[in-house]
Amino acid sequence: MDLQVQFGKRVKELRLAKGLSQEALALKAEVDRTYMTSVENGKRNVAIQNIGRIIAALDISIPDFFNSEVFTIK
Repeated sequence: MDLQVQFGKRVKELRLAKGLSQEALALKAEVDRTYMTSVENGKRNVAIQNIGRIIAALDISIPDFFNSEVFTIK
C-alpha cells in the first residue's frame, strides 16, 4: 500500500474514532475541507507542515500516530 494511502487511512481511522467530521478536522488543522478529503483518499502528497497540523488536530503524538498496523513497509 502506498504511503499516501496509509497516511490517509490512519487520519480517517483516528478522525472517526474521535467523532469528528472531515470539516471539523479540517478547521482544527487549518486546512480546506476538500484538501482533507484528498488526504484521506490518499490523493495528496502532504507537506510536512500539514502532517504536523493534522496530527496535532487529532490530539495525538507523532509516535502514536505512526505506531499503527496501517503503516506496513514492504
